[in-house]
Amino acid sequence: MQVKIIGGHGGVTKNYSATSYLIDDSLLIDAGSVASGLDIEDQLKIDHILISHSHLDHTKDLAFLCDNCFGLKDKAFEVYSHSSVKKVIKDHLFNDTVWPDFSVLPNAQKPTITFNAIPAEKELKLGEYTIMPVHVEHPGDAMGFIVEKDDVAVLFTQDTKATDRIWEVGKKYKNLKAIFTEVSFPNKLQNVADISDHHTPATIKEEIKKMPGEVPIYLGHLKPNYQEELIQEITDLGENRLHILYADDVRFHFN
Repeated sequence: MQVKIIGGHGGVTKNYSATSYLIDDSLLIDAGSVASGLDIEDQLKIDHILISHSHLDHTKDLAFLCDNCFGLKDKAFEVYSHSSVKKVIKDHLFNDTVWPDFSVLPNAQKPTITFNAIPAEKELKLGEYTIMPVHVEHPGDAMGFIVEKDDVAVLFTQDTKATDRIWEVGKKYKNLKAIFTEVSFPNKLQNVADISDHHTPATIKEEIKKMPGEVPIYLGHLKPNYQEELIQEITDLGENRLHILYADDVRFHFN
């Protein structure tokens, strides 16, 4: 399984892109930077899109993805999210006011994008992938995803503060090869992290104790304005299995 970090940051500025992870060219997790980070030819290869929650840095490029690929793709982008997330995206983004409703364009019978509601902890089959959505602690019915293909499973929590259930479920996967999770704010902004349901290096240190053991952990969603401080504080933890997603447009292979 290949995981390409199109964008792995918790903000947007020059050289820093919002969250979009692409698996094997066809399965996308979150759409914060998919349109700006891929050329149109690669955007057209995407079939399925998992949306963890409705926040703008995880959804905004759905709009531009549809615009870029309109009339060029022979089937709709299939989006999967919790029902409440689906409603927010439909009501506040694809609403014919903020952006055209590409779920009925060019027509309802052949739309550019289709939205599907999925419940937590019910297995979802998408081609050669098996997906397990699990609720995490972040606003708006946020979910993480465990993605399994052949004998490889990778766990993605996306945005979350301290959580429990996804680690309990993750420990059941004997073929788990990697964990992608988040650290957004430096320790001095612990109060901001608490209010916004995000991690600091201090809280991720405690969270690691709950995670499946001996699995590499990739930390993303670093806020660009605090990246250097975050890198230092994460490094100071001295945890050998931590890897920092300080750069975008990188690939990881798991087998």
